Amino acid sequence: MSLTVKNISVTYNPINQSNTFTSGDFISGQVILDVAKDTQMQSLSVKIKGKAEVYWTERHGKTTVVYSDKEKYYSVERFFVREDKPHDSSVVAPGRHVYPFTFQLPLQHFPPTFKGSVGKVVYTLETKLSRSMRISSKDKAEFHYVPGPDVSNPELMAPQYGSKDKQMKLFTSGSVSMNINTEKMGYYLGEGLKVLAEVQNSSSRAIKPKYCLYEKHSFFARGKRRLHTHDLLKEAGEPIEPNSKKTVTKVLSIPPSLAISILNCRILKVEYRLRVYLDVPYASDPEIKFPVVILPPQPVSGATNRDFGIWNQPPGSNMYPNPPPMAALAPPLHVVGPPGQFGAPGYYGPPLNSFPDPGYPGPRGPFAPPNYTGPPGQFGPSVSNHSDPSAPPPYQEYQLYPQLPDHPEKS
Repeated sequence: MSLTVKNISVTYNPINQSNTFTSGDFISGQVILDVAKDTQMQSLSVKIKGKAEVYWTERHGKTTVVYSDKEKYYSVERFFVREDKPHDSSVVAPGRHVYPFTFQLPLQHFPPTFKGSVGKVVYTLETKLSRSMRISSKDKAEFHYVPGPDVSNPELMAPQYGSKDKQMKLFTSGSVSMNINTEKMGYYLGEGLKVLAEVQNSSSRAIKPKYCLYEKHSFFARGKRRLHTHDLLKEAGEPIEPNSKKTVTKVLSIPPSLAISILNCRILKVEYRLRVYLDVPYASDPEIKFPVVILPPQPVSGATNRDFGIWNQPPGSNMYPNPPPMAALAPPLHVVGPPGQFGAPGYYGPPLNSFPDPGYPGPRGPFAPPNYTGPPGQFGPSVSNHSDPSAPPPYQEYQLYPQLPDHPEKS
């Protein structure tokens, strides 16, 4: 960071207690720029992007081979200042400048945020300040994306069945068989996974049914696959005596900390398996495996993001107005100027990283200043109503709301 640019950062406003975003949500925030003196900008922008990437190396003799790949989902860049727009105010005075923005996430379902051993899925907000003959100043902030639960696939809610027979040899005589079924394939985090097992023990030894839930992370690059497996939980049932038949039910708790299944990404997959097997002494264990799909969290009935201080209704909702699009070339909220002007010392703007007033049902949506007095969508002042005589004089706050054209990433 140069001596002129003291700090540049990008932050966003959470919309719920879990600090997650899903398809179609609006994400608003601010780019914060601190400069020590008058600064000429070529451009100032904010970008939202989502991508998956994998990277690992392998030794083949004396050669190190790099395996890597990327999958891009979207990249949209918007500008506060652009060098090809001569009417832009490209010189900023010393002090702190805050540029607000709002994006709407695409309605498509993308893979959820994920970080594995050699691969990840990340969603970020990035800001970039370009100046002539200077290294660009940048900052980024990751946000957590979770797609909405897709239960339209009937296979996720259909029961699963499996059976296995095994003839014993050597130290154990006779045979064993089992019929296993589960209620469905798809489960929410924290939900119980119910397993029904019918076991016929026609052997000479007692056997014990066992259960194992494990994860499979697969990473793909250059025609190669990198696999990571890990047991998540193991449980055992009661012994079943020789020459007996028993039906047992086991409910396994899906750990709430698991990553959501990723089955719609070309370069990485996050999968889960349930392994049910019979622990047979002095013999290989017969086993049955079932796929398990961990679904995104189920929405709480009747709850909306308005409960957490910000509206987040679908576009066109009649319940609340839509949030406005990003301000096109909007002036910063905080600009240090001469006394009596917009942004002069004594200006008290909204606190950063705070929720907007949830009780304001104004015509322009929740991102408008609570005391806005102008008609919807119009550029105009908002005058404070300080009742305290010792408070600073009224200030003006300006914001523009037309949509700026998107600028997809070229690379």
